[in-house]
Amino acid sequence: MKLLGIGSRIIHNDYGKGVVTNVTSNHYWVTFIDNGLETIDLDSEFEIIEAADGDVDTVSFFDVESSLVEILKKWSDVSEIVPIADKYKGGKIILEPADTNLKSYELPIDTFFHKITMVRDRLRVMEQRVNSSNLDEQGKIDLQQYITRIYGSLTSFNVLFKSDSHKFVGQKGK
Repeated sequence: MKLLGIGSRIIHNDYGKGVVTNVTSNHYWVTFIDNGLETIDLDSEFEIIEAADGDVDTVSFFDVESSLVEILKKWSDVSEIVPIADKYKGGKIILEPADTNLKSYELPIDTFFHKITMVRDRLRVMEQRVNSSNLDEQGKIDLQQYITRIYGSLTSFNVLFKSDSHKFVGQKGK
């Protein structure tokens, strides 16, 4: 039996398609598209899509995991966990109508913040899809500028974010 190297692609009957991310004396560590990281015995039944040759230790599991996380962030609408600013944790938003006969509306600020971060994440996915679309370059530029203006319209909510790296950024001054 020939030992598969890191980066080999396989299809497993139970787990589906995956990539070998580490090899030990008894197991392959395989990151499967639908099932995440699994360890399987070296002599397990699976189909080899592409065997990678070379040293077993050429890529660390950390490197593969980091790459996979970045790919998922870039191409899926999976949301990362974004912390709310400490001063707003457990707070609430109260909307009071001008007419005092009408009832005010209260919403936990954490719920509101979650919806804001979902909007931001979906805008990022839209941006990636525009960039990878078959639109002509001018069409991509036009949509990209429109998305940037949307980000700019949402900068008022930046006060809710704990980290500057998560905040909305509109068009920079020239």
